[in-house]
Amino acid sequence: MPAKSSSKPFTKEEELLLQDFSRNVSTKSSALFYGNAFIVSAIPIWLFWRIHMIDVFASLLPFVLVTLISTYLIAIAYRNTKFTLKHKIAVKREDAVTWELNKKLSEDKKMSKKEKDERILWKKNEVADFEATTFSIFYNNALYLAIVIFASFYLLRGFTPAVNYIFSVGTTAGLLALLSTGSK
Repeated sequence: MPAKSSSKPFTKEEELLLQDFSRNVSTKSSALFYGNAFIVSAIPIWLFWRIHMIDVFASLLPFVLVTLISTYLIAIAYRNTKFTLKHKIAVKREDAVTWELNKKLSEDKKMSKKEKDERILWKKNEVADFEATTFSIFYNNALYLAIVIFASFYLLRGFTPAVNYIFSVGTTAGLLALLSTGSK
């Protein structure tokens, strides 16, 4: 039998706790993800311009379209990887954060145990969020660039440079977004 739905809204603390476990990212993280994704998506343009000798102005439309699509897919990969890693990092950092904050807060005798626990939980989530964000960006950028280079120089070397660019960059971004949906 389903539980009755409560008509009272969540408290501010409950909303913050739910936000910590949701897939949604803050506006700041989203801007960081899309900024980094755009930069890493645009790097292959230089590779194809200087090494594969594509004329940038003649191939401007494919460059722009593939870069924008790639930016979106890489940002999705960042978000998915961050979500997967955040809880794992929080568990690993829990003891260190608790020890550090207990050491800092031991002098404050006015603070209740509940408030200390809330600060520890908040700090643990903050540390896990930061580490998951930075590792997600690093991991996905490294994987993306390695696969683009491998695909463009080995797998698709027999194709024209424009087709090589579209398939190596577009397929790699799609593959990265797909691989990031895994749970491990």
